[in-house]
Amino acid sequence: MKKTYDVEVDCANCAAKMEEAVKNTEGVKNATLSFMTLKLKVEFEEGADVDAVMQQAYKNCKVVEDDCEIFL
Repeated sequence: MKKTYDVEVDCANCAAKMEEAVKNTEGVKNATLSFMTLKLKVEFEEGADVDAVMQQAYKNCKVVEDDCEIFL
């Protein structure tokens, strides 16, 4: 399953850190964050609980960039 989320991030470097944090979240197959469009596209592993995975991904992003937002 693939979903797209709106994000708020201040710089391209921060966006890259966020993308990597989401990619490293358990249950995420792949993720792409576009700084230009402020969109996060996430592909989930088969059978993953999307809401729980995104809550963990949000926490992981806050660790690397504390002023970022993912609008779930």
